[in-house]
Amino acid sequence: MDNSLFPIIYGAAFFILLWQAFRVMGKGFNAAQQTTRSQAIKSNSKGDRTGLITVHPELLDQEGRITDEELLTVRFSGDNEPPQSAETPAE
Repeated sequence: MDNSLFPIIYGAAFFILLWQAFRVMGKGFNAAQQTTRSQAIKSNSKGDRTGLITVHPELLDQEGRITDEELLTVRFSGDNEPPQSAETPAE
C-alpha cells in the first residue's frame, strides 16, 4: 500500500512546487517589466535618472565650473579602435 501511494504523493508535490515556481517567476518578470517601463518614462521625460545634470567632480575647477583643460585619457590593451599616433607614417 505504501509503495503504490508514494509515487502519487511525489508527483502531486512535484506539480505543486512547479506551479509555485512559475508563479514566483511570473511575478519577477512582471516586476522587471514595470521597472523597465517606469525607467524608460523617467529617462524620456527628464533626460537623467536623477532629474539633475550629473558632472564628475574631476571635471570641475576651483570655482565649481567645468574646466577647459585638456584631459588625460588612458587606453587599455584590447580596445577595438586602432591607436592614433602623433607621427604620420613616412611613405
